[in-house]
Amino acid sequence: MDVDALLMNPGTQIIVCCGSGGVGKTTLAAALGLRAAEAGRRVVTLTIDPARRLAQSLGMTELDNTPRPVPGVRGTGELHAMMLDMKRTFDEIVEAHTTPARAAQILANPFYQSLSSSFAGTQEYMAMEKLGQLKASGRFDLIVVDTPPARSALDFLDAPARLARFLDGRFIRTLLVPTGRGYLRVVHAGLQFVTATMTRLLGAALLADVQTFVAAMDTMFGGLRERAEATARLLRTPGTAFVVVAAPEPDALREASYFIERLIEDNLPLAGVVINRLHLSGAPEISAAQARAAAETLDGAADDDTVFAAAVLRTHAQRMEIAAVEHKRLHGFTVAHPRVPVAFAPAFADDIHDVAALRTLGSSIAAGT
Repeated sequence: MDVDALLMNPGTQIIVCCGSGGVGKTTLAAALGLRAAEAGRRVVTLTIDPARRLAQSLGMTELDNTPRPVPGVRGTGELHAMMLDMKRTFDEIVEAHTTPARAAQILANPFYQSLSSSFAGTQEYMAMEKLGQLKASGRFDLIVVDTPPARSALDFLDAPARLARFLDGRFIRTLLVPTGRGYLRVVHAGLQFVTATMTRLLGAALLADVQTFVAAMDTMFGGLRERAEATARLLRTPGTAFVVVAAPEPDALREASYFIERLIEDNLPLAGVVINRLHLSGAPEISAAQARAAAETLDGAADDDTVFAAAVLRTHAQRMEIAAVEHKRLHGFTVAHPRVPVAFAPAFADDIHDVAALRTLGSSIAAGT
């Protein structure tokens, strides 16, 4: 995979990084964002993962729901970073699309407070909303998205369909009907039996909260669905590129295969795979067997330099053995996905926690095609 061609192409507007946990996906997303920014692009890296790994890899103390400039970026480009706060994003939608009085009523509603912070699927809806907001702002010409480290990472692509099912579901239709004044009201007449049943199941207080919330949300539901659908369409255009991140481990490669198959099945623009944390050697011409044999000839020496040389040779032998196993695994992976471009990034001895180390990682990825 030609990473630089992807990053420097002005037609590339969104890069979505996905993969299993523990493969360095967040750090790699930050490295891609930094490399693009130092090539002159205006970049924001958005993490949907609630962990704070993005801030750590950038050497920043914290991130929030607002793009924050990353210090230490070279050149004329810009790099900003942010972490999705799903409740704050939901609050922003309410505040932006209704009157202050109606917004206050919604924000104070107990059902809304629960929905916006813990309801299943809310994170995916808000990820789609935030991505749409960033794209519509025109402030950035490249958005790098770091998805959660799980198979559910691509669930946000299904957010519009699930939102539509929720809004069109029997429960919502039972609670609400349109009136001639153009807004939604709670159904009472003709549905006493149904609402009485709901009251027994949910409790009168909760049902009242739900009814009040849905009535107050008014036409905002439709706007949320329309924006989510627009962003979903955007993710299927040539301006979007999905990058699957994996490590040379059986479980990580198996998860990478799942993501590849899911993206191809959904006809989403797959740019390629980055195999991260690959064990490489600066002297590949020296085999593991040769290094061990040489180390054995040095055994018994008393001077520190010889003892150190023997230790280095044994470390090299171990690294070459690991590399051989990884090479075998990767051969099987690439045979299974012959048309998927692949790039490689080496394993680093230490954790990456500043812009300088990210810069080195970015250069390694660009060279490891």
